[in-house]
Amino acid sequence: MSLSFEGRVVLVTGAGGGLGKEYALAFASRGASVVVNDLGVDTKGGGRSSAAADKVVEEIRAKGGKAVANYDSVEDGEKLIQSALDAFGRIDVVVNNAGILRDRSFARTSDLDWDLIHRVHLRGSFLVTRAAWNHMKKQNFGRIIMTASAAGIYGNFGQANYSAAKLGLLGLANTLAIEGRKYNIHCNTIAPVAGSRLTETVMPPDLVASLKPEYVAPLVLWLCHEQCQENGGLFEAGAGWIGKLRWERTEGRIVRQRNKPMTPEGVRDQWDAICDFENATKPANVQESLHSVVSVLSQVESDGEVGANPAAAAASGATGSGFNPAEAIGQKLPPSSFSFTSNQCILYALGVGMSTKDPDSLRFLYEGHQDFSCLPTFGVIPSQAATMGGGLSAVPGLSIDFTQVLHGEQYLELYKPLPTSGTLTSETTVADILDKGSGAVILLDVNTYNGDELVCYNQFSVFVVGAGRFGGKRSSDKAKAPLPPPERAPDAVVIESTTGDQAALYRLSGDWNPLHIDPGFAAMGGFRAPILHGLCSFGFAARHVLRRFADNDPAKFKAIKVRFAKPVFPGQSLQTEMWKEGSRIHIQCKVKETGDVALAGGYVDLHGASEASPEILPQGGGLQSDLVFAEIGRRVKDLGSELVKKVNAVFGWEITKDGEKAAEWTIDLKNGSGSVRGGPPGGKVDVTFTLSDEDFMEVVTGKLQPQKAFFSGKLKMRGNIMLSQKLEVILKDYAKL
Repeated sequence: MSLSFEGRVVLVTGAGGGLGKEYALAFASRGASVVVNDLGVDTKGGGRSSAAADKVVEEIRAKGGKAVANYDSVEDGEKLIQSALDAFGRIDVVVNNAGILRDRSFARTSDLDWDLIHRVHLRGSFLVTRAAWNHMKKQNFGRIIMTASAAGIYGNFGQANYSAAKLGLLGLANTLAIEGRKYNIHCNTIAPVAGSRLTETVMPPDLVASLKPEYVAPLVLWLCHEQCQENGGLFEAGAGWIGKLRWERTEGRIVRQRNKPMTPEGVRDQWDAICDFENATKPANVQESLHSVVSVLSQVESDGEVGANPAAAAASGATGSGFNPAEAIGQKLPPSSFSFTSNQCILYALGVGMSTKDPDSLRFLYEGHQDFSCLPTFGVIPSQAATMGGGLSAVPGLSIDFTQVLHGEQYLELYKPLPTSGTLTSETTVADILDKGSGAVILLDVNTYNGDELVCYNQFSVFVVGAGRFGGKRSSDKAKAPLPPPERAPDAVVIESTTGDQAALYRLSGDWNPLHIDPGFAAMGGFRAPILHGLCSFGFAARHVLRRFADNDPAKFKAIKVRFAKPVFPGQSLQTEMWKEGSRIHIQCKVKETGDVALAGGYVDLHGASEASPEILPQGGGLQSDLVFAEIGRRVKDLGSELVKKVNAVFGWEITKDGEKAAEWTIDLKNGSGSVRGGPPGGKVDVTFTLSDEDFMEVVTGKLQPQKAFFSGKLKMRGNIMLSQKLEVILKDYAKL
C-alpha cells in the first residue's frame, strides 16, 4: 500500500534546489500541500532571489500538486510557519534542510564565518521548529527532520564551523524527540550524501553527479509519515543505501579506591582496558549513560566512611585484591533487628498507592479496622534495612566498590501474614556470586524472624558493575529466576496513576537515597526529575494482583518475583498486566505514558488462588477487547453514579474479527447507576462504534489515534457522534479514546 500525504502540510526549507527541491516534489507527488522555502542565496549566503522557490512551486502545480513559495530567511521562523497556516491552515511536517558553507581551516575561520553558519544551520532550524511546535502539540501530530552531516559526526578538515553546527542539530533533535514523544511529535536526524551546491565543493564532479537527491528523499518521506514510529534516530543515506547509527561505549574501568586518591598513573595503567571495545555497551539515553555516576554519588551521599574519592580498585575494574567470591559465598552478615508499629505499616501502604477512596484498602490503612493487616510486600522493608546497614563491607572476600552496586531483581516469600507491630530479626547470607562478564551478581538471602518463628524470606539480586571476569559461573540453582509471561493477551490489566509525591512518601519507609527526592541530585544523574523507587513499583504491582486474584486477602499471598528494568517517574501511570496460570499470576508492569517495561519477568504465587470471575465475562472467540470491557465494567461498578451524572448517554460497541461481527457491548451511563453488558443492546443506544478487535486494541494501547482510525475508515460511528467526546471520562484510565 503506497504512502499518502493527503491532508498533510509540509514545510521544506532550502527547497529551491538539490535535496530540498527533491523533498518538496516528492511530498507534493503524494498529495501533501507544500511550502517551498528558499531565500535564493548562493552557497556562501550571499545574494537573494525568489526565482528558485517560484520555479519549484510552478513545477509542483504543473503536475496538479499544491504548493506556495516562501522567501524568508530561516531566522524568521515564525514567518515561514505563518505562510503554511495562511495557505493551508495547519503545519504537520518540517524538514530543516536550508544551509550554506563558509569553509576555512580552523586558524583562518573568522567570527563571521562561525556565526553565519550557526545562524543558518542551528539557530535557523531552532527558530523554524519552535514556531511549529505548539501547533503540532495542539493537533497531537508532528514530524520533524534535522539535517546533520558526516562532517558533524566524524569531523572534516576545513569545516570546523559547519561540523559544530551539524552535530549541534543532532543534540537538538534528540531532545525534541524526548519532549515531543507524548504529543506524537517525532524528530529524526539524517546525514545525507547527495549531489548539491554544497557537496560539489568537497566532492569530485563525477561522484556528485551519481549521488542523486532522489536516492535520499524516500527516507525523509518515510520518517515523516504517520505510520512511521521512529523517533530520535540518526541515519546516513546516499546512493540508495540507508544506515542507522548509534553510540557505543567501552565497558570501561573504575580507577579509584575507597579512601584513596585517584591518580593519573591509575588512569595510565588501565588505559588499554578503558579503550577496549570488547563487551561494549550501547547506551540509548542519559539514564543508561550515567547510571554508574548516579551510583557513586548516591554512595558518597549516604556512606559516611567514604572520602572525597571513594573508589574501586583499579587492577580489575570494581574488584580489589580482597575480592574472593569463593571466600565470600556462605558468609553471614551480622543479624539486624527492625522495630515497628502500625504506623509504619500504614505509611508503607500509602507509599505504594493505597487510598481511603477505595473501601477495600481500609483494612491496610486503619489500625482500628476489624481485619487490620500489613501489606505482604512490607516484608522487603526489614530485610532491606539488614542489607543497607553497611554489613556487606565487612564480609571477607567482598572487597568491591559498593558505589557500583545496582538492585537488579527481588524475590519475597511469606510463610505467614506479617505482624502489624513488633520487632523482627533478619539474618543475611551471601548465597552465591555469579560472573556476568561486565559485572558480578551477588545473591543475598535474607531470612526474617518474629522471635524464633520464620516470617519471610527475601532474595536480593544485586549487580556490581565492573566486578566480573573472575572466572566464576554464570548461573546458579540458588537464584530465584524471573519468568517470561505467557504469549497471549493478559487475563487482567490494572492501570493506576502514581502521584507527584509518591517517591517522597515511599522514602519514609526507609530508603533515603536522594535520587528519589532531590531534583538537583537527580539532574546530576541525567534524570529530568527524581525517580520512583523500584520497590515502590513492586508494591503497586503486588497490590494489583492481590485485589484482582486474591480478594485483597494478605493470607492468600505466598511469593513475588520481579526484575527491575526501567525507571518510573512520580506522576506516571503504572500498567500491570496479569496472566493467571493456576496459583501463579505472571506479571509485567509498564509505564503507560511511554510503554516502557518497568518490572519484567515477574510473577506472584498465591495460596488457594480464587478463579477470576469478573462480573463482565468474556464473550468467547479469543477477543483481546473483552479484557478492556471487563476493566470498564469494574470502573463503572466503582464510579457508576458519578459517571451517569457526567455522561448521561448509552454507548454501543460492535467488535469485528475477520470482517465479521464477533461481539457486542453496551456501556449504559444514562440509567440507574450505570452498567456494562455483553450481547445485543436490548434498548436504545445513543451512539454505536464499529471496529475490529485488532484496531480496538491498537487504539487502546495508543498505537492508533482515534481520529486517524475514523478518517481511514477503520472506526465507524452512527448516531449522535458528538457524544464520542465523553468517552474519555469512561476510558481515560484504560484507553486513549
